[in-house]
Amino acid sequence: MVGRLGAVPLAGVSFANAVFFMLFVLGTGMSLGLTPLVGEMYSVSNHRKSAAYLQNSILFYGCMGVCIFLLAMAVRPFMWHMGQSPEVVRQAVPYFGYVAVSVIPFMVFASFKQFLEGVGNTKVAMAIIITSNAINVVFNWLFIYGHWGFPEMGAAGAGLATLISRVLTPVLIIVYFYRRDSFYRYFRLFRRENFSWEMIRSLIRVGAPISLQMFMEGSAFALTGIMMGWVGTVEMAGNQIASVISNFAFMIILGIGSAVTICVSHAYGQRDWCEIRRYAGTAYRLGLMWNAVTALLFISLRRYIPMLFTSDPEVIEMAARFLVFVAVFQISDGLQASSVAILRGIQDVKSIMWISFISLHRHQPADRVLPRVPYGGRCFGIVGGAHHRPGSRCGTLQCPLPEADEAQCVRCACGIKTAWKKGLGSGIYPQSEYLCKIRGRVCGSPAA
Repeated sequence: MVGRLGAVPLAGVSFANAVFFMLFVLGTGMSLGLTPLVGEMYSVSNHRKSAAYLQNSILFYGCMGVCIFLLAMAVRPFMWHMGQSPEVVRQAVPYFGYVAVSVIPFMVFASFKQFLEGVGNTKVAMAIIITSNAINVVFNWLFIYGHWGFPEMGAAGAGLATLISRVLTPVLIIVYFYRRDSFYRYFRLFRRENFSWEMIRSLIRVGAPISLQMFMEGSAFALTGIMMGWVGTVEMAGNQIASVISNFAFMIILGIGSAVTICVSHAYGQRDWCEIRRYAGTAYRLGLMWNAVTALLFISLRRYIPMLFTSDPEVIEMAARFLVFVAVFQISDGLQASSVAILRGIQDVKSIMWISFISLHRHQPADRVLPRVPYGGRCFGIVGGAHHRPGSRCGTLQCPLPEADEAQCVRCACGIKTAWKKGLGSGIYPQSEYLCKIRGRVCGSPAA
């Protein structure tokens, strides 16, 4: 909905989301550790310990939400120094402030949501999230455009709408717990003595590796969004559209993964390895089928999907190009997400963290991503590098310049790489200087 305001507000929201997402995934990943722990206890009918996990998670995740908010507020002043244009940052900062506050109610909601998933109930959280999204859309319409006497807030209105919708989610899910005897019994099992460092250590033991794994992967995409701002507003807006479409497709895979984690955790509680193997095979088949369909759709409809977000022809063309990359990594993304979900169900989370660390840090260091920053012509190596995820091989330099300029494109990229290694500069320069220096002089333009 922000895209209807123009490329600059959309770029501002993209930039704010990129910065916030790196903090947000830390909390989201930590909360995912609750599901396999509760699932294991639920499978052996240990309701008292399940209730103790819920009680401790509400306290722990709530405090973590406050810490993430404070960290976001500490980061906010530095947004002016991340190489973005001033008009983009002016749009991003108010929006960022609202979504930063929203992480506190979200983390409280996450404790109940992951508990419900652990006991095999996914419908309630789905209904609440759908309701929350519908409320978000309504308030977006009111605050972004200023309908029905509400102030016209632009991009900041989208942030305020997000905050309101996220505040409602823990309220709705707590009401549900109180109204259902089958879940209210867990509240009746709450005891002061249930608060223990042992329980919180268990949440950290399972949740921290998941959180770090998600942070390493999420930061690759978040940094892509930030680096797009070094290139231009149109590129950042196009990247935002492609990211939204990619996330939409990935949500289905996450849903399949959540179901697999629940089923596997229940089987793990019974130590039924044959059942675990059966669930794993089903997850791979479903994931690959869905990703194959989305890859074909993204390629065939790449010039039409962006029209749902904006009418700017330059942004539409840029998003269409990015969607090709999104389509390419669908299969590897599905395989990875299914594997992670299976391992999470048996609480084998450290291996996931190390695999992500090795794949992302071996295949996407700064001196391999920064050389692909666009210059003069618009190169798409940033996106390729970000999609160099576990199981993916999409990190090649691609430059849509005329043949006469292609050699210059590669020389400029090598120049940034050399400058980075020799300490001559990080390649972060104003767009007019084409983000590139070779032997102390600015280069990279078609005239250079």
